Amino acid sequence: MFRDRVHAGEVLGKAMRGRSLVDPVVLGLPRGGVVVGSAVALALQVPLDVVVVRKLGAPGNPELGIGAVAEGGVTVLNEGLIRRLGVTAAELDEVAAREHAELDRRRVAYRGVGETGSLEGRDAIVVDDGLATGFTARAAIEAVRRRGAARVILAVPVAANDTAREISSLVDELVCIESPRMMLGVGASYRDFRQTSDAEVQRLLAEPEATSSEEVRVATGDAMLAGTLTVPAEARGVVLFAHGSGSSRYSPRNRTVAGYLEVSGLATLLFDLLTPSEGSDRAKVFDVPLLGRRLAAVHDGLPGLAAVVGLPVGYFGSSTGAAAALVAAAGRDDVAAVVSRGGRPDLAVDAFDDVRAPVLLVVGGDDRVVLDLNERAQQALPGIAEMRVVSGAGHLFEEPGTLDRVCGLAADWFLRWME
Repeated sequence: MFRDRVHAGEVLGKAMRGRSLVDPVVLGLPRGGVVVGSAVALALQVPLDVVVVRKLGAPGNPELGIGAVAEGGVTVLNEGLIRRLGVTAAELDEVAAREHAELDRRRVAYRGVGETGSLEGRDAIVVDDGLATGFTARAAIEAVRRRGAARVILAVPVAANDTAREISSLVDELVCIESPRMMLGVGASYRDFRQTSDAEVQRLLAEPEATSSEEVRVATGDAMLAGTLTVPAEARGVVLFAHGSGSSRYSPRNRTVAGYLEVSGLATLLFDLLTPSEGSDRAKVFDVPLLGRRLAAVHDGLPGLAAVVGLPVGYFGSSTGAAAALVAAAGRDDVAAVVSRGGRPDLAVDAFDDVRAPVLLVVGGDDRVVLDLNERAQQALPGIAEMRVVSGAGHLFEEPGTLDRVCGLAADWFLRWME
């Protein structure tokens, strides 16, 4: 079992080393295949691109694939299943039209309005997070062939045994780590198979040369904290992340938000507010004054990080981390803006009167208790405080599209106040 898509890509990348490849490029299938593909591209030190595909779901049962479409006008159909289900031509046309519209939206979101690049003479490594029926992969393979690829290698962490055998004849090489005879679904091979957002795909597809990333350590007086500093070219500001209880700087949600901010031109510093030994102490996990002091100390330590010296500074806090961000911002004039995601500002109420930075409170519409707490906080904060409610979102913003909304709101807020 793979920990997550990044781990699967690392394993797949190791399995692919040593091959003789001609001007290779990795092409991930959005969304999850791009995450796996990014790790493969890193392992092989080759460029990462995307081939946009969409599954055609059966009428009334969209999770059951009856085919797939891909950019470049490619359509692949499971004719036998379509006949068995009795899907009419009109129903098929309706499904195809809907998915073509989403295909076009994603193509623009991931690649912009420019033309799809040629793969003439290049070895194309098509990567997905796994194959069940394999029809999206079939469509991707055909799309890549039409772009002129000299050789097509399909690389997947896991594939149903029958599917792997059938699809191997369509490619020059199939690389597959696991091929179970009985497969309950691709997600069964992962401990963490949460949905990948558009923002994460956009971050991974951004030019790597434009961004530098390094592991850093920051002294806070009472602890040495580890973090990851990522700085895009010509950064307009730097955002310090304060994660919530039970989380860390490796939080997938905060990493997704950070990635979006980086694409938007903002540097990010994700770090652990507690040392590894402190992380198991529940009293310290919820010690908001301590977390706030630590965040403020990291801010004070930024002059020691040459890549972000002189940049405007913002705080992004989640859950209890949002309270820590408000505590850290209290009494300071050098915090450009604060964003709270599903935050607990009520835990920092004593600091409200001294918060001078503009505060944005982002709350899920279905997170009723926290929504009420944030409404009260907005009214109590003396300075600029605005609230945005993301419809259909719960406390963790795990629902499709909701985290993308958080990313956009946060980027707009920071850029607004860092000008």
